[in-house]
Amino acid sequence: MAHSRRNSDLLETLSDYNRVVEVGIGRRTDVAAALADLGVDVTATDVHDRKSPANVRFVRDNVVDPDRELYADADAIYALNLPPELHRPALDIARGADADFLFTTLGGDQPAVPVERRTIDAGTLYVARSMGADG
Repeated sequence: MAHSRRNSDLLETLSDYNRVVEVGIGRRTDVAAALADLGVDVTATDVHDRKSPANVRFVRDNVVDPDRELYADADAIYALNLPPELHRPALDIARGADADFLFTTLGGDQPAVPVERRTIDAGTLYVARSMGADG
């Protein structure tokens, strides 16, 4: 599957992980599908039932009241355009799974958890490590 040049840095970063979970996939499935095409084991979640690409497993879940088993084997948990009120719950899930948490925000939203900032084609990717991140 072709992916936009806009997401190339994001895909390069996320493809370093073996198993990822996308939180809040919504209707934009291109990143999850492209990662799966690159050989990454991708699970997508959302609070609403969503149609996902054939190579992406979808599970309905809410990060505010998560099924922690769903995330247990993840190397990374990521979210695109994640609202600030969900940063802490998603980071808590990542920490519980000993996984990295990577996310982008919408517009001028700033991260609500301690992060490392990485400039990518699509803007800024925020990375909160599961180990050693205070907060």
